[in-house]
Amino acid sequence: MKVTIRYFASIREALGCSSELRDTSATTLAALRDELLATSAAHAASLARGKAVRMALNQVMSDESALLSEACEVAFFPPVTGG
Repeated sequence: MKVTIRYFASIREALGCSSELRDTSATTLAALRDELLATSAAHAASLARGKAVRMALNQVMSDESALLSEACEVAFFPPVTGG
């Protein structure tokens, strides 16, 4: 299935792109994250399991068990603190 992936803040900077259209066989956010981890060293460093990474599915904050669907939008971003 095709999904749109958006990257924000430090993740966007590390990957050098703000979004991509990706063909994936992943069915959950966790599986998609694992797929992305294997894409490049930059992806592995930015989305590593030990790092705090927030995810949204179709603009709704979601956990890794969320199910993907055709043409969905996934966003990855670091936690944000206010001041």
